[in-house]
Amino acid sequence: MANIFSFTIPGAPVAKGRARSFLRQGRIAHYTPQKTAQYENLVQLVAQQAMGKATPITCAVTLNIRAFLSIPTSWSRKKQLAAAVGEIVPTKRPDLDNLIKAIKDGANAVIWIDNSQVIDIYASKRYGAPRVEVEIQRYIANQ
Repeated sequence: MANIFSFTIPGAPVAKGRARSFLRQGRIAHYTPQKTAQYENLVQLVAQQAMGKATPITCAVTLNIRAFLSIPTSWSRKKQLAAAVGEIVPTKRPDLDNLIKAIKDGANAVIWIDNSQVIDIYASKRYGAPRVEVEIQRYIANQ
């Protein structure tokens, strides 16, 4: 069985939104924002395609996430070129930690049994064609 699974989530990265609460018949109910639920479903679908017929990983894993955001079209050509070559990096939303949460939750029970198996995370966000590249590697002690 492969030690590495990788997949690319097409489109703009979406950070996990906070659960919303409301009162229903005198009780508090919670729901996940629609945008977050849709993105997690996309992550799940792409992850299932990457796994094929393989079963979820049962050991510890390392997660590598590279998020690419669109370069704003409102920027000058000079600034857009600087962003394209990495001289300017995104410091705006989505927050990287919330993006990681959305990807982990979408891959849960597909790539691994539970999020607690992720022991190392390497993540970055840059400008480029909008997408998120995800790589999962089984943890091997004494590497």
